[in-house]
Amino acid sequence: MNRRSEIIGIYKKKINLLKKHNKLYFDKDNPEISDAKYDNLKKEIIHLEQTNNFIKKLSLSEKIIGSPPSNKFKKIKHLKPMLSLANAFDKSDMQDFLNKINNFLNFKHKSIELCSEPKIDGISASLIYENGLLTKGLSRGDGVVGEDILENLKKIKKNPKKIKGKNIPSLIEIRGEIYIGKEDFKKIKGNFANPRNAAGGSLRQKNSNETSKIPLKYFAYGFGEIKPMIFSSQSEFLKKINDWGFSINPLSKIINNLEEIESHHSEINSIRSSLDYDIDGLVFKVNDLKLQSRLGNTSNSPRWAIAYKFSAEKAVTKIKDIIIQVGRTGAITPVAKVEPVTVGGVVVSNATLHNEDEIKRKDIRIGDTVQIQRAGDVIPQVVLVDKSKRNKKSELYIFPDKCLCGSITKKEINKLTKKIDAVRRCTKGYECNYIAKERLKHIVSKDAFDIDGLGKKVIDQFWELKLIKKPSDIFTIDYNKIKNLDGWGNLSINNLKKAIDKARVINLDRFIFSIGIRHIGQENAKILAGFFKTIEKLVYLFDEKKRKKILENLVELDGIGEIQIDSVNIFFSNNKNIEIVKKLIDYLEIKKASIPNKKGKFANKTIMFTGGFEKMSRSEAKTLVENNGGKVLGSISKKLNILVIGNSKPTKKKIESAKKLNLTLIEESEWYKILDL
Repeated sequence: MNRRSEIIGIYKKKINLLKKHNKLYFDKDNPEISDAKYDNLKKEIIHLEQTNNFIKKLSLSEKIIGSPPSNKFKKIKHLKPMLSLANAFDKSDMQDFLNKINNFLNFKHKSIELCSEPKIDGISASLIYENGLLTKGLSRGDGVVGEDILENLKKIKKNPKKIKGKNIPSLIEIRGEIYIGKEDFKKIKGNFANPRNAAGGSLRQKNSNETSKIPLKYFAYGFGEIKPMIFSSQSEFLKKINDWGFSINPLSKIINNLEEIESHHSEINSIRSSLDYDIDGLVFKVNDLKLQSRLGNTSNSPRWAIAYKFSAEKAVTKIKDIIIQVGRTGAITPVAKVEPVTVGGVVVSNATLHNEDEIKRKDIRIGDTVQIQRAGDVIPQVVLVDKSKRNKKSELYIFPDKCLCGSITKKEINKLTKKIDAVRRCTKGYECNYIAKERLKHIVSKDAFDIDGLGKKVIDQFWELKLIKKPSDIFTIDYNKIKNLDGWGNLSINNLKKAIDKARVINLDRFIFSIGIRHIGQENAKILAGFFKTIEKLVYLFDEKKRKKILENLVELDGIGEIQIDSVNIFFSNNKNIEIVKKLIDYLEIKKASIPNKKGKFANKTIMFTGGFEKMSRSEAKTLVENNGGKVLGSISKKLNILVIGNSKPTKKKIESAKKLNLTLIEESEWYKILDL
């Protein structure tokens, strides 16, 4: 077992868990976990992305934003996607954020002015004004489509129904956070779990008169679409909308460097308990709107903003036992069973120990007194051992060399580091019942087949009853055997049947992701789907000779490296995997890969860069190509159309290879002319 695989397995589980709680949190207004626990779950996911380059490549999180809007209200599309924020948790994370901005913009030793404000733990909502009149109001939803809650938003007293003044844009989308003050909540908390739930429940009233009974407030913090754009900075925007009558947070502040960030973060943290609203950190935004535009967005968050969260909460407890769990990739994860302890208002009884090497490094023993940190998962992590309290009864833990299925586990050689990975792994695949069951849970998850009503607990139940043992069984389920089970009435069965029938039609990229090829996340799956285009071409991988030729061509795909190619080969070299996939395909309609953007200056062109640029980073250049309908390649081949040569240390070998193939070569100055820079 290797450390990398274990981390990836943990990461994917957290993604699925977040999707589940997103639905409960945003859509159902009935969360199963506390707000802090939800936020910490997201923190752990983003932290894993930020600290592990191999997870950055996988990009599994994509758009972890809200939840699809319910059918309770009319659906409205946001004028611009309402993205989620990346998170920072300490000074080094903020330094990384600043470095990334400077690197992307190719700013050398240049200070970036930031605009800061508290991050309210409330409900996001957008107000759309046309010629000054409030015409639409919608919830976050999934970030693309929200719910029409205009009439309810009108009940918030301080939100202007009409913007008065000079130079008002013909179209402006004001974004903000709806909340209930702590003192106001004390008067109504008998009906709601916490202030956020009270705000969410009030906004989802079909009768807006019921909403008016709740003292809702609204802090405006940003914008979506503005036509024409009349602002040059975030701070100017806030000042202007405050003049228009919108409430903005009075603690907003201009920040110029890392030291000021730390000082301001510490200051607000020290007074957070005295505020009349809940906050869980500070939001920092690049103040210059032109720079915001240049920086743009990743798939799930803006590059120009970040949420700097306050510290995780810790507690002390004792380890009663250590058990192992098996993930869908075969990763063997040790888990500490601890004496129940409250951490940040949540009672926990399990803590992750990560892997065999981590247990040895921290010298963790059964019976030890330990400090645990609730960092976002249902299972917190052990931070350190208090060896001063260790007694003679503390037992060394001998990590098993066998999987729960009885098979010998292995530690693999990491191809990047050439070192033995820390994580043990069962290599039996579907032959291991523990792996097979976890793979089923992955297949039905939100980012795969997305079968509502077929969650982890249901998979466990159906597995034990032998109703589902392999993926294809999902589509041949005997509903007559379910109707007599507790909790399964006609309505539940009909809803499950509808969800399964809906899942019979799936996009090729989601299908590739769902079958569980190791190291193939959502972004990799999209790249592979674009390469194969149809399921008919994907199944060529079943044939050994065809697979070898295909794998040679995969080398040319940007974003697909040796590790991913090796994983594809290993997966389809396993006859059991092929059998499973074949049977699954028989029950599905798998749609062709979506056609990428064909418009723009580089439509249908493949681009490669060599050397550094003076005016922009490689990341910004790649983004510009993709936004203009092109594709960036990682190597010289006949498939390449244009090689762009930067002024700083271009690779001569690449230039010579491009010339031999008669490819188009563009100097840096010509590149700027094409982009009108």
